[in-house]
Amino acid sequence: MITLPLFCRAMRYRMLATTALAYACVTPVFAATTEPVRAKTETSTKASAGKNSQKSPSVSPATVVLGPVKVQGKTDILDSMKFNPDKDHSAVGKAGVLTTTTTLKTLRDRQIDSLEDFARRVDASVNYSNGNSSINIRGLDQNRILTTIDGVRMPWANDGAYAGSFNSAQGGVNNFDFNALGAIDVVKSADSSFFGTGALGGVIALRTLDPEDLLKPGKTFGGLTKLTYNGASEAALLNQAFAARYKNTVFLLQGGYQNGSETGNRGDIYGYGRTRTARNPASYDQGSFLGKIRHYFAGGHRIGLTGEWFDRNYDERTRTSETTATNVYRTRSENQRSRVSANYDYQASSPTALFSEAHFLAYWQSIQTDTDITNNDPARPTAYVHQHLTLPVESYGVTGSATNNIFTGPLHHVLTYGGEVFLTDTYQTQTGQRAVSNAYTHDNFSDMPKVHGTDMGAIVQDRIGIGRGEWLHITPGFRFDYFQRDPHNTASYMANAGYAGLPHGAHGSHFSPKVLVEARIAKDLILYGQYAEAYRAPSATEEYLNYSTPPVYQVVGNPDLKPESSRGWEVGMKYGNSERGAKISFYDNHYHNFIDMMGISSCTGYMLCYGSTNLAHVRIYGVEASGNWAFDDHWHVWGSLAYADGRDQDRNFHLSSVSPFRGIIGFGYKTKRWGADLSGTFASGRDNAKYLTSTGTLTNQWKTPGYVIFDMTGWYSPSFYKPLRIQAGMYNIFDKAYYNAASLPYGQSSSSLSERYYTQPGRSFKVTARIEF
Repeated sequence: MITLPLFCRAMRYRMLATTALAYACVTPVFAATTEPVRAKTETSTKASAGKNSQKSPSVSPATVVLGPVKVQGKTDILDSMKFNPDKDHSAVGKAGVLTTTTTLKTLRDRQIDSLEDFARRVDASVNYSNGNSSINIRGLDQNRILTTIDGVRMPWANDGAYAGSFNSAQGGVNNFDFNALGAIDVVKSADSSFFGTGALGGVIALRTLDPEDLLKPGKTFGGLTKLTYNGASEAALLNQAFAARYKNTVFLLQGGYQNGSETGNRGDIYGYGRTRTARNPASYDQGSFLGKIRHYFAGGHRIGLTGEWFDRNYDERTRTSETTATNVYRTRSENQRSRVSANYDYQASSPTALFSEAHFLAYWQSIQTDTDITNNDPARPTAYVHQHLTLPVESYGVTGSATNNIFTGPLHHVLTYGGEVFLTDTYQTQTGQRAVSNAYTHDNFSDMPKVHGTDMGAIVQDRIGIGRGEWLHITPGFRFDYFQRDPHNTASYMANAGYAGLPHGAHGSHFSPKVLVEARIAKDLILYGQYAEAYRAPSATEEYLNYSTPPVYQVVGNPDLKPESSRGWEVGMKYGNSERGAKISFYDNHYHNFIDMMGISSCTGYMLCYGSTNLAHVRIYGVEASGNWAFDDHWHVWGSLAYADGRDQDRNFHLSSVSPFRGIIGFGYKTKRWGADLSGTFASGRDNAKYLTSTGTLTNQWKTPGYVIFDMTGWYSPSFYKPLRIQAGMYNIFDKAYYNAASLPYGQSSSSLSERYYTQPGRSFKVTARIEF
């Protein structure tokens, strides 16, 4: 006959029990561990015995030695590496006090389908410029903001000679389908100590949809269907994604298609020529594809393979360039991007494991911009011109890092080390024909040689935890970078009218240190301060452009350019988390050797000569604040404010790239079946910005008045089909005419278009039907 204590011990090791037997085991365990409980149990037993006139068996406390039974369920292996916006990502360069993460839920709730929407309804410190197809943060844009997608660099390419005339001849960072994104990380800091070249103003880290984003707990199949009508550009957008799981392997297929017309403005003068203020009529279509496969191994290991393709075609009748009623001027552009990447990730189950995490990424990527211009006038056959511009940038590289936990007495070191190598091939060419040759004839040759670039970087940083609960962290770190540019002759470049031999190669290096101090002075309150340096290596266009139209003018690069660099301070505070939190930061950055185009006197045989050169001193400082608060399950508010002031300290003028004070404030209400949000975006006027022309003189930038606009969205999910979500929005409710200062082209002249042409869209509507299953 088995005794009760022995039976309980067997149950403890085998974890098998019925409800009645488990209760019988628990009672003597608690009786043996705590005296008050035992006394209470004994009293209860005596009372029960008296009531039933039966004696309970005698149990000796000495024989009951069982401890608490710890029962653990089986954890899904996918949960071990799911993205958590509130997790500390300092080991991969995204310190929580410097990084703002926007999740898929926020993108969905605020009906965000583009970078312009993101800048208008999420983050006031992030702007998107239609004028040069780049992102603007803290007064810097173009290739001074590093943009990555799944860790792969997206180079901002610039044709150099034609970029000022055709927006399509520059860019590259917008060559992706926004509806394929799963999250956006914005690292606001002039810090190249981890990310290297290009992080002068910050980092935009885009993350595409993962299978885990769509697979609900316990499901092996999931999907997302999204259909949108956007009235601002009369566009229809369709996106479809499927995710599946087989054991520890997950798959994703996602595709998108959209077509529409030009984005409207508040211009009301039509016709042709420079006096036109309505947008040029246009149509576009866009397609994209994303495929992913990931496999999880026990112990926190994951490998993955990703393929992505993007293509956008834009066909515009450029009526602002037409000079007669019979003139037909067309500008067609195509932007393509393809990439294949493989990655390995490791995440330790214990945060104190020697190797806490490791990451490795290898990729190939191709970005190509084609611009086709046709100027035809049947009344003037001799004016016929056709040009086709091509700017391909091919890149391939590897990047990786590993993180160790090391304990030295009272200090906890989180040591991260790694490196990056990426190679680029940049080429530019043009073909075309003219009915009549003239001094400006510039066809069928290249404006630069083929340039092979090599960039390498090595990273070391140590996040040192000090004190009880590691309330204080000190993170010193640095990155060493080396770059090299090797030009190669081509037959097309040697046919250039300004060809005078192959220019020499270029190389250089830079050391970027930082020190970040974080002090948790309360449970959810962190104060921080950082000193950091940043840099940007010169691009192939800046060093090797050779646009020559003798004897009129020449625009040349400079292989002797120095890298741009900066030194900056930032202090701030962070409270709470992604659901309820606030941040405020003050920064002051000093930049050196800014690269710009100016008039030069070192060329002969031309009436005008321009070249790339370094500007000495630029300072940008400002303050940013943001917050979001969910009061309960229904009410929530959010806000974002950004102010910056930037000056060229040598010539003492305000920079045109720095936007005026801007803010976003919104609030909303939601239930399980419906919700609504109202937000306001506002900005102050700007009247003091200037622009340095290619001749080295200053000109006034357009003045922009202040504005306030309001947007309202609402959604409904019917009870009879919960996966369906219908969302509608009214934007710029009061049809306000306003300007985004960051989207205005730099400089103005008598030949420029009317400022009214650059107004933002008036009142528009957007409707979205979304099904998640």
